[in-house]
Amino acid sequence: MRVGIVCPYSFDAPGGVQFHVRDLAEELIRRGHTVSVLAPAEDSTPVPDYVVSTGRTVAIPYNGSVARLNFGPVVAGRVRRWVEQGDFDLLHIHEPMIPSLSMLALWVADGPVVATFHTSMERSRALQAISPVVVPMLEKITGRIAVSEEARRTLVQHLGGDAVVVPNGVYVDRFAGAARRPEWEGSDARPTVAFLGRLDEPRKGLPILAEAVGPVLAEFPGARFLVAGRGEAAQERAALARYGDAVTFLGGVSDEDKASLFASVDAYVAPQTGGESFGIVLVEAMSAGSLVVAADIPAFQAVLDGGRLGRLFSRGDPLSLGRTLVEVLGDRAGTVPVVERAASAVRRYDWSTVTSQVLAVYDMVLSTAHARVSEDPRSRTMFGRLRAASKAVTGGGIQALSGGEERS
Repeated sequence: MRVGIVCPYSFDAPGGVQFHVRDLAEELIRRGHTVSVLAPAEDSTPVPDYVVSTGRTVAIPYNGSVARLNFGPVVAGRVRRWVEQGDFDLLHIHEPMIPSLSMLALWVADGPVVATFHTSMERSRALQAISPVVVPMLEKITGRIAVSEEARRTLVQHLGGDAVVVPNGVYVDRFAGAARRPEWEGSDARPTVAFLGRLDEPRKGLPILAEAVGPVLAEFPGARFLVAGRGEAAQERAALARYGDAVTFLGGVSDEDKASLFASVDAYVAPQTGGESFGIVLVEAMSAGSLVVAADIPAFQAVLDGGRLGRLFSRGDPLSLGRTLVEVLGDRAGTVPVVERAASAVRRYDWSTVTSQVLAVYDMVLSTAHARVSEDPRSRTMFGRLRAASKAVTGGGIQALSGGEERS
């Protein structure tokens, strides 16, 4: 099968969607399929051979994070050429409702199209503004996937229709077999706790962890907190500096080091305040054998099965986080059954299982397809309307979606 996959976000700063696209593409290739991925990337950014770059991007604050996207008539021409030359049996588009490559590809293409929806949000002025124009495009999608019930809820609430839930994937064995690093391992007297995420994105919750460190050190003076991730976060760094050697900033970590970090520490903390549709990092930590302590946002409750596969604390509450950490660090033996249940449960997220579920959606779509993917002749006139709609959403430019999201 020839599959074209469209990733809206730049490979210059990889995140959850980019990793999902990369891993899915490589698993499909491993199974004998031909795959081409269309994604933004600077010329200097190394990308796999199967990735076709559409050039540089613009950073846009979006849903509490920063998305790096490209959009416009020049990019539309590149998308059109990629579709024409690809001779794809099926097109798989990620996040088609964001003004990006994915939206362009959906307008340009005709034929079998699968779309995956990753985003979770409560309310969105941007989606409300653009929905009259883009909702008709949903008719071109013949198979819909949501990575979680939260992503599915967002799709149904904002755009209508429905989707089958196929979760994000993880190569479980890569994490389960990760080597421990002695300098990151803890003990009864000196337990270790890890945080991983963008330091300068408030929704990732570093300020919550910063306020919880003190109560933990009051009970475990030898505890160490290992903070991994990119970003300045000067205010949080200053707040944590008063704890001296108890807090270590690791900076950005490689995939290999991330797995070793999770395998080594006594607990991984996920203090996110919202805007998460799944929680792939939780699954990675569980796969490596780490106890997960996470905020009780809906997506994390689902991954942790209501607390059966990890520990939950009240979202945005440092005191609740501190109490929960003190409890689990003081009962290392009692957390063993939780970790063991989690290690078994994460098998459902392994790419061997997830890819088969995706292929089942592909098969369903192709069973009713009458032609391969080709250019939609209507797209050359439709692009003007799409461009006007995107300008209405972004205030006449990409200034974007900044401040456009409201969450209760």
